[in-house]
Amino acid sequence: MDDAEVVIGPVNLAARVDEALAVQALAFGLDAGEVAVRHHIVLRHLLSPGARAHGATTPDGRLVGFVYGMPNDRTHWWSTVVETYLRATGTADWLDDSFVITELHVHPDFQGRGVGRELITTLTDGAAEPRSILSAIDTDSPARGLYRALGYEDLARQVHFPSAPRPYAVMGAPLPLKRRN
Repeated sequence: MDDAEVVIGPVNLAARVDEALAVQALAFGLDAGEVAVRHHIVLRHLLSPGARAHGATTPDGRLVGFVYGMPNDRTHWWSTVVETYLRATGTADWLDDSFVITELHVHPDFQGRGVGRELITTLTDGAAEPRSILSAIDTDSPARGLYRALGYEDLARQVHFPSAPRPYAVMGAPLPLKRRN
């Protein structure tokens, strides 16, 4: 990644939620209805204790990537869904003392340039928790390759979220995340 091209750092995601969701819509293939639902979800997540966000911004101020997360809370919807799957694999303890990566998305024009790696590592470097968890579509994708390179391992696969058409994998990694050799 050319550091002069994109700056990674904390971002007021609540103030830039529409820009962030436009990036997510392109990166993740969301339609307008899905974006509208996620708008409220993101704003609600950002009110959670310890929630933090980082953005990738071009010199002209355009948001081209973002990540946000928070200390995991077993009472949150995501945790209640994945807990059954994690119990089945003997990894439910990962729901405790973990920083969950809620969303990580990079504009397609900026993918494959280290932006996602920089976003997730800078965000998790500030976490007080000893480990991180996340979910990703359960397919062999560049995103899953990145997570594996950072030290994430599968905790459960074929996780089905209500209304999600494809199954997910739940992954976990000790913090700090691995860096390139």
